Amino acid sequence: MRSDAMKKGPERAPHRSLFKAMGLTQAEIERPIIGIANSGNDLIPGHLHLNDLVESVKAGVRLGGGTPLGFSTIGVCDGIAMGHEGMRYSLASRELIADSVELMGRAYPFDGLVLVGNCDKIVPGMLMAMLRLDIPAIFLSGGPMLAGCVGGRAVDLITVFEAVGAHHRGAMSEEALQELEDCACPGAGSCSGMFTANSMNCLAEVLGLALPGNGTVPAVSAARRRLAKEAGMRILSLAEGDIRPRSLATEAAFRNTICAEMALGSSTNTVLHLPAIAAEAGRRLPLDLFNEISRQTPNLCRIAPAGPHHLEDLDQAGGIPAVLGELSRREGLLSLNSPTVSGLTIGEIARSARAADGEVIRPLDRPYSEDGGLAVLYGNLAPDGAVVKKSAVDPAMLVHSGPARVFDGEEQAMEAILGGHIRKGDVVVIRYEGPKGGPGMREMLSPTSALAGVGLDREVALITDGRFSGGTRGAAIGHVSPEAQEGGVIAALREGDHIEIDIPQRSLTVRLTDEEIRERLALWQRPPYRVSEGYLYRYARQVTSAGTGAIFSDRSPDAGD
Repeated sequence: MRSDAMKKGPERAPHRSLFKAMGLTQAEIERPIIGIANSGNDLIPGHLHLNDLVESVKAGVRLGGGTPLGFSTIGVCDGIAMGHEGMRYSLASRELIADSVELMGRAYPFDGLVLVGNCDKIVPGMLMAMLRLDIPAIFLSGGPMLAGCVGGRAVDLITVFEAVGAHHRGAMSEEALQELEDCACPGAGSCSGMFTANSMNCLAEVLGLALPGNGTVPAVSAARRRLAKEAGMRILSLAEGDIRPRSLATEAAFRNTICAEMALGSSTNTVLHLPAIAAEAGRRLPLDLFNEISRQTPNLCRIAPAGPHHLEDLDQAGGIPAVLGELSRREGLLSLNSPTVSGLTIGEIARSARAADGEVIRPLDRPYSEDGGLAVLYGNLAPDGAVVKKSAVDPAMLVHSGPARVFDGEEQAMEAILGGHIRKGDVVVIRYEGPKGGPGMREMLSPTSALAGVGLDREVALITDGRFSGGTRGAAIGHVSPEAQEGGVIAALREGDHIEIDIPQRSLTVRLTDEEIRERLALWQRPPYRVSEGYLYRYARQVTSAGTGAIFSDRSPDAGD
C-alpha cells in the first residue's frame, strides 16, 4: 500500500502516534488510507451539503474496508462573484484548487482519493489534480439544484439575471422581481441548467472519472447519498487494482467526452477546462478537434438555457447513460471499450441505459441539429479560435454582420446596454477581459443577460476575449484568441468596424485588410496589467491563452524542463 510509507515499521512509530492522537485505532491505521478532498463551504449553494455528503463517502470507505481522512479546498461561486472584482478570481481559483489537492496528495501517500466538489472551477480543478497525481481516484459531485417555479413556469438563476434587464426597462415590477429572486434557487446544488458545473459533472462520467449519475442525480435526493456511498466503496477496488486516472482518461476517452459535450450542448467553458485537464496527462486537445467532432455529432439535448428542460428532467430521462446509449447507435461516434471508474466500459453503460425519451433526449433520427451544440470559429478576428454555444443561438443570429461597438471592459458595456445605447444589428465587443487582460477572464453573464432583458438577444451579437457563463444564451462568442492584452486583432478594433459572423461556416472576421490590421497593431501599446501584486498578478504573468485552456505556461504539454 502507498500509505505504508507513512505508517509501517518501527521507524514509523512517531507517525502512528500522531494518527492515534486523532483517535485512530491500530486497525484503522493498518487499513488502506483514503484521502477525501472536500470543497464544502458556506458560500456556495452547491457546497452547502457537501460536508453531509462526505459523511456518506466516509461510510462507503469504511464499508469497503478503508479508513477515510478528509481535507478541504477553496471554492468560488461564479454567480455571487459575477459583475464585480470577485469574478477575476474565479478561473484563477482552478489552478489553486488543483495545486492544493496535489500538495495534500504528495504530502500524504494516500492509497486512493475521493474528490468531492461542485460548481464552476472546483470540478475542473479537482479533475486536473486527479490526472496530475495519477493515483487511484474517483470524483463525486454534489449534484444539481432543482429548478425553481414561479407561476407554474420552471425558473433558475439565469432567469433572475435576465429579469434584471427586464426590470430596468420597465417590463417587470419590483414585486415580480422579488418573487423570482425568492423562488429561482430553491436549495442546495449546482445551478439547475446545463451551465458550467453541471456540464463538467456530466462530462466527468464520460471521461471515466466519475460514476454514472454523477452529473444528473439531484443534490437533495437520497440517490445522491447512495451514490456517495458507492463512490466510497468503489475507491477501495480502484486502489486494490491500482487503477489510475491516466489509464482511464485516454485519448479515446477525451474524444468520447467531446462527443457527449456536443450532444448535450454543454457550456462553452468546457472548451477551456477539457484541454486543461488533458494537459495534466500530457495530452493536447487542439480546438480543431472540437470542430471535427462537432461536425460528426448531432445535438440531442436542449437543456436550459438552450431549452425548457433542466438537469432533473435529464436525470428522469435516463441521464448521461441514456445519452451515451443513443450516441452508441451510430457506429464510430463513441469508443465503446473505454473503461471507467465504475468497472464498466462506456459501451456497457450505454447498453444498460434506457432508450431516449424523444424530448429531453432526442433520438438520432430527430436531433435538434445535425451537428454539435458548440462551435469554434476562426478568421482574421480570431486566428487562434473563438467559442460559441451554437445550440443557444437564435437561428436568425447564426449568420450576422454589423458595426462594432467597442468597450474596454465589462463595466463600460453594461453602462451602454442598460443606458439604451446599443441598437439592433450592433456587435458589442468587450476586450481586455482575457486570462491576462482581465486578469482572470471574467464571465460576461451580466451583459448577455442584460441584452436578453432589454429584448436584444435575438438582434445583437456579443464578442469578447473573456468568457461566458454556461447560462448565457444568444450570439455570444467568447475566448477570442489571441486576447487583446497579448496584441490580438481584437485590440485593433475601432468603433464602427464591420464584423461578420457565420457560425455554420465557423467564421469570425472583421472587414479589414491584412495591411490595415498590421498598421493598427503597429500603433498599439500594451497596457499594464490591471493588478500589480498578489496572486492575481502572478496568475496574469503565468497564464496562457484561452485557446490552450488558460493553463499555466509550465503545465503545457510542450513545456520544457
